[in-house]
Amino acid sequence: MLAGHRVLITGGGSGVGADMALAFAAAGAEVVVAGRRREALDAVVAGEPRMRAIEADVSVENDVVQLFAAAGPVDIVIANAGAAESAPITRTSIDVWQRMMAVNLTGVFLTLREGVRQLEGRGWGRLITVASTAGLRGYAYVSAYTAAKHGAVGLTRAVAQEVAGSGITANALCPGYVDTELTERTIANIMATTGRSHDEALRALTRANPQGRLVQPAEVTAAALWLCGPGSAAVNGQAIAIDGGEL
Repeated sequence: MLAGHRVLITGGGSGVGADMALAFAAAGAEVVVAGRRREALDAVVAGEPRMRAIEADVSVENDVVQLFAAAGPVDIVIANAGAAESAPITRTSIDVWQRMMAVNLTGVFLTLREGVRQLEGRGWGRLITVASTAGLRGYAYVSAYTAAKHGAVGLTRAVAQEVAGSGITANALCPGYVDTELTERTIANIMATTGRSHDEALRALTRANPQGRLVQPAEVTAAALWLCGPGSAAVNGQAIAIDGGEL
């Protein structure tokens, strides 16, 4: 389905990014995964002839510029890198705020900007931001993360207006809590701060999902593949919730 296309995925060393990388390679694409942890990236691409890894920090401008130069011409750009920290707003330090903005918003900006620069004039391209339901509604105790994800959704919508009519589309995927290492760390934080058991902490996270479960990485990946497949050209500037009906 995607033979002849090259896809660049940030945050590709684990979770949704790693799942997307393997699925896009299976669909015939050449895949470049980027992230800060070399060992994790190498584990994802091991034994996959259509995949390669480039170490980069998406919050550092020169890293992102060099990443795109090393990747070569890309057709699909997925801004997936992200991080989450939680605290009541009264205990949210400026350092936490800046970390959340650096990865979840500045990183998306730099990735999309360089993606558009590469795709301009090519006649076809896909820009996908992996945001969150936190980009569409407010959640308690994650004010900095929520603000950054709202920014990422708004940024993606703005980019969509700029590329409309060029054959390029820009859309955001907004999953609820996904069954990944990131969510496990959130569960561990709830356990540490509240004394709840693992099951109790998990139920606290899944309560908002009418299906009462975590979203699976493959479900986010399937949406990304659809956006890159036939029949999706009119889908542009959308924030697609993958949340079991929460929103």
